[in-house]
Amino acid sequence: IDYFSNDQLWLDANLKAINDFPDVMFLPGFWSEFGMCTEPSAFGARCTFPPDEFPHAHIVIKSPEEIDDLVDPDPRTDGLLPFVLNRLKIAQPKIEAAGHKIRFAVARGPLNIANYLMGTTEFLMAMISEPERADKLVRKITNFLKNWIELQRETFPTIDGIFLLDDIIGFIGEDEFKTFGLPYFKELFDTDVTIKFLHNDAPCKVSAPCLPEMGVNLFNMGFDISLNELKELTQNKVTLLGNIPPRDVLASGTIDNVTKTTTSLVKSLVDKNKIIMSCGGGMPPGVKTENINAFIQAVNNS
Repeated sequence: IDYFSNDQLWLDANLKAINDFPDVMFLPGFWSEFGMCTEPSAFGARCTFPPDEFPHAHIVIKSPEEIDDLVDPDPRTDGLLPFVLNRLKIAQPKIEAAGHKIRFAVARGPLNIANYLMGTTEFLMAMISEPERADKLVRKITNFLKNWIELQRETFPTIDGIFLLDDIIGFIGEDEFKTFGLPYFKELFDTDVTIKFLHNDAPCKVSAPCLPEMGVNLFNMGFDISLNELKELTQNKVTLLGNIPPRDVLASGTIDNVTKTTTSLVKSLVDKNKIIMSCGGGMPPGVKTENINAFIQAVNNS
């Protein structure tokens, strides 16, 4: 909880990571957030902050009928969003004095937020049983996200990238994705920034062929699919960021295990262009410095 409540500690931690690993790019970099509570809080979600665990948001929508009455949040004033921006405003002079910039507008994707507002099972069922209301919910969230992303860009003109995180894409079929996912992600990524970055470490074979149409040009996937296969699915139009198993190898593996897994992955690549070596998913807690250094060295030596 100190990381979320102490702005100086947050800044020091981010700068330490960058300084300790100068050969590593940290994406999105200086990530100001409150875990999965960030965007749901603007819709009125109760947020729980355990002392030494990730925070989580509680559901707001108890039935599909309640979607009709869901508030339209103002990202300038609602939930935790003003605190997200203010932390960055306070830190900006020191970030820039250290030679860095605030580069990304960051948000959870519309399906991910809907999942937290309604519950996973309930939202997925609503897609089938109440498709008009489910679509209304995603529409409302997308409108909010467009405002939230624009506010971040207005506040920090150095932003030249959008980073959206949405694993729920991986839990729906092709028809549902093309109805509730594709058109809304196209809207969100349809803006004049250089980097359009998507994270989905759930299954991605359904959505991957649509990434170029969505506007995505940088994709962080899970580790259940090979980078070679993803290159084919995306017609080699998207830069791929991955995909060492984060928990079982990078966090829990030995130095030898990290080295062998990384070397094997690099050697397996048919084409090394448009590949950035990283985790297959988000960086997990508890990764040892020695394992990160082993990963870096294995990439450099491969």
